[in-house]
Amino acid sequence: MTPRQKKEYYSFVIPSILAFALGGVYSIVDGFFIGHCLGDPGLASVTIGYPLAVLIQAVGTGLGLAGAIRYTIWGAQDRKEEQKKCYTAALLLLILVSIVLTVIFLTQLYPILRFLGAEGDLLEMTAEYVRVLAIGTTLQLLATGLIPFIRNMGGTTYAMVSMILGFVVNIILDYVLVWHIPLGMSGAAWATVIGQASTTVAAILFLLRKKPGLRLPEIGEMLSIWGEMFRVAVAPFGMTISPTITLILMNRFLLLYGGEQAVAVYGCIDYVVAVIYLLLQGVGDGSQPVISEQYGEGNDAMSAAYRTMAYRTAGVITVVCMAGLYLTRGLIGALFGASPETCLEVIKRLPLFLATLIFVAFIRVTTSYLYATEKVALSYVLVYTEPVLSLVACLLLPLQMGLDGVWVAIPCSQVLSGVIAFVIKQNTDRRLAMTNRTVRHTEKQ
Repeated sequence: MTPRQKKEYYSFVIPSILAFALGGVYSIVDGFFIGHCLGDPGLASVTIGYPLAVLIQAVGTGLGLAGAIRYTIWGAQDRKEEQKKCYTAALLLLILVSIVLTVIFLTQLYPILRFLGAEGDLLEMTAEYVRVLAIGTTLQLLATGLIPFIRNMGGTTYAMVSMILGFVVNIILDYVLVWHIPLGMSGAAWATVIGQASTTVAAILFLLRKKPGLRLPEIGEMLSIWGEMFRVAVAPFGMTISPTITLILMNRFLLLYGGEQAVAVYGCIDYVVAVIYLLLQGVGDGSQPVISEQYGEGNDAMSAAYRTMAYRTAGVITVVCMAGLYLTRGLIGALFGASPETCLEVIKRLPLFLATLIFVAFIRVTTSYLYATEKVALSYVLVYTEPVLSLVACLLLPLQMGLDGVWVAIPCSQVLSGVIAFVIKQNTDRRLAMTNRTVRHTEKQ
C-alpha cells in the first residue's frame, strides 16, 4: 500500500472515529447530569429508555449507510444518473421512516417501556425522557442518516465537525435544562434532540453547498432502490442496535435477579463500554468508502488491504481503551453520581466486559467489510449471532449461577461470536482467492 493510499485511508477513518465517539458521548452526558441530579433511579431510567434513542440512530445509520454504499459504488462505475436517483430515494425514505417511527413511539409509549422492563415510578420517569425523544425522531434520524452521505462525498472532516457541534450544544443544554432550570428527565431529552437538530442543520447546509443533484425515480425504480437499501441496511442497523439489544436483555435479567441497583451498575458499565463499541464502528464505517470504491472498481486485493489496516487500527484502539478503563475503573461509578455500593459493583464487574473487547473489535471490522463489499448475507450472520447467543446465555447461565450468570452471559457470547467471525473471514478470503485464480486462468487462455 502506497503512502498516498494510507493517507486516504486515515483521512476517512480518523474523522469517522471521532464522529462516532462523540455520538456515543450523548448517552454519557445524559447519564452524567441525570445521575447527579436524580441518583440511581434516574440513572436506571435513562438506562432503560435510551435503547429507543439508539433504535432511532440505528435506523438512520443503517439506511443512510446503505444508500451511501450504493451511491459510492455507482460513482466508481461512473453511473451519475443512478447516483442522483439513489440520493433522492434515500432522502425520501429517511423522512418516511422517521414519520412512521414517531407515530409508533407516541401511540405505543407505555407498552414499549413495559416491555423494556420499566414499572412503577421507573415507568413514569422513563416515559418523561422517551416522550421527548419520540417527538424529535425526525431530527435524530436525519442527523445519523445524512452523515454517511457527507462522508462518502469527501466531507469526512465536515461530518466530524457537525457531530462536534451537536455534542457541544447537548452539553450546554444538559447543564442548563437539567441542573439550572431544572427540567429533570425531559430536560436531558430536549438537550439530546436539540443537539441532534444542530447536526441535522449542519448536514443540510453541506448538501445544499455540495449539490449532489436530485433525480426522482419512477415508482418501480424507487421501490427497487428502497428494497436494496433495506437489504443492505439490515447489517449496519444491526451492528448499531446490537449493543442496545444486549442492554435490553441485561436490564430485564438484572432486574429479575439483582434489582434496580444491578441495572444502575450495568448502566455505568454500558455507558463507557458503548463508547468503545462506537469507536470500533467508526473504524469499520470510516474504512467503508475506500473499501466500497475499490470493490466497485473490481480491485478485491486493495479492498482486503484496507480491511487489514482497519483490523490494526481497531486493535490499537481496543488495547489502549482496555488499559485506560481498567486503570480508572474506580472513578466510573462516581462519574455518574452512583451510590457507593453501586460504585463498588462497577469496579468488580467492569473487567468482565473489558476482557472480550478484542473479540468485539474483530467482529465489527469484519462485519463492516462484508456489507461494504455487498456480502450482506454473511454480514447478517455476524451481526445477529451475538444477540441470539446473549439471549441463550441469559436464559441458561443464571439457572446455575444466579446473578453471576447474568454478568458472564454477554462476555461468553462475544467470545463465541468472535470465533464465528474468524471462520467466516477465513472462508470468505479462501473463496475470493479461488475466484481470482479462476479469473487469471481464464484470461491466460
